[in-house]
Amino acid sequence: MIRLAVLLVGADAMRRKWKLLAAIGIVWIVLAVVVAADMVDGASRTATWIFGYFLVVEGAVTLLMMIGAGGSNGVLLARAAGLVVLGCLILDFPFENSIANSVLFGLAFLVDGFVRLATAWVIRYRRWQVVAIGGLLEMALAVICFSSWPIPYYKTVPFCVAVAMLITGWNCLRIGLLLRHVGRDASLSALPMFTLRSWRGHAPEAPTPVAREARIPLVVHVWTPVGSAEDVERRPLIDRYIAAVDGKGVISTGHASIELQPDIYVSHYPGVEIDHSPDDFGALLKASGDNDVKGRFQPSYAYEVSQWCEADANVKFRRYDAAKLAAWWEVYRRDDTYNLTDRNCSIAVALALDAALEGALYSRFVWSRFLLLLLNPDLWLAATLRFRAESMTWTPGLVLDYARAVRRVVEPLDRGYVGRLQDTARRWHETREVAKLRREIEAASKDGLV
Repeated sequence: MIRLAVLLVGADAMRRKWKLLAAIGIVWIVLAVVVAADMVDGASRTATWIFGYFLVVEGAVTLLMMIGAGGSNGVLLARAAGLVVLGCLILDFPFENSIANSVLFGLAFLVDGFVRLATAWVIRYRRWQVVAIGGLLEMALAVICFSSWPIPYYKTVPFCVAVAMLITGWNCLRIGLLLRHVGRDASLSALPMFTLRSWRGHAPEAPTPVAREARIPLVVHVWTPVGSAEDVERRPLIDRYIAAVDGKGVISTGHASIELQPDIYVSHYPGVEIDHSPDDFGALLKASGDNDVKGRFQPSYAYEVSQWCEADANVKFRRYDAAKLAAWWEVYRRDDTYNLTDRNCSIAVALALDAALEGALYSRFVWSRFLLLLLNPDLWLAATLRFRAESMTWTPGLVLDYARAVRRVVEPLDRGYVGRLQDTARRWHETREVAKLRREIEAASKDGLV
């Protein structure tokens, strides 16, 4: 989350504030220790209340905005509802929930740790051992939550809050110290924290104008696995975010591209179609050099449509930095190597989007903008998707949700949260009025008046 906020505010603004950012990180680490050890009377309980209320507010706001916007993504709706429920449990509403909280946190650690461990073991990307160790640590935390030793049940939530604060503080401190070495025209992709998977390679330099509204939109095109296959055998979540299997047993992983007319079209494709048969698919997932193949860059969206089909989802941005995108594309296109899980179409689109949106929310009032970003539920969602992609790989489904979340951060579609909540209330009111009118018509029809 901190990384994404820094990226959107931009290196030019944050570089001048590196000392304060590092100081905030140190303070946050100290507070984490205080909360974990409960050194100050009531510190852990206060931190728990704040965390619980934050989850309730974030989940409720996200849920209302998605419903008001007619959102149909069941996964995101479930996530928002889950945040509300978890927040209420943490706040002991409607009753004391220490054991339930410990079990829920334990399950969350167990599932996430297992997914990280399994993904690292299957894909075997660079530094996969570090990610695997992180997964094992999460599973160890799950055991602590379940066993109530050495942390008793009633201290599980404060302990988890302290761990989260510790990680956040460490990220602030590390980014602050790294920002010292970022030159005026350098990209933030030069920082080690943005090169965790060696996806970026050389970090290009480009002029640093403030991103402005543009008449020509930057468009992310996504062919989801389900949308690009025929007669799909539905597997919830898997066919949305990983791959879909059609009636003939052929696996479709979907595709993604990004377009800025007239000169830039980023669509990374294998030079020769990769066999996605179920028998060989597991071996293809390894991010090793053995699975590197010669790739090609498609010339245009129109060409792809003529060879395949229309993308089933498009996300448009009008606030971006074309110069940074062009500089990144000039470097990336020098190497056409394609790897299904370590250098694929979705990775290229995610990197291009990061390059185009770096500094998109630049402001002279750096800290007010930075703090507002940290309170934005859409930023939390985008950061969660980004973290999941980095521990696994970018897929068309993840890119689509990430692009939609980041667009809501960079380009609010209306008057902001208050306006969106007002629109939700207005729609609910209109729905009730329509239902009331329908009942009156039905009653009049029964009475023979209509």
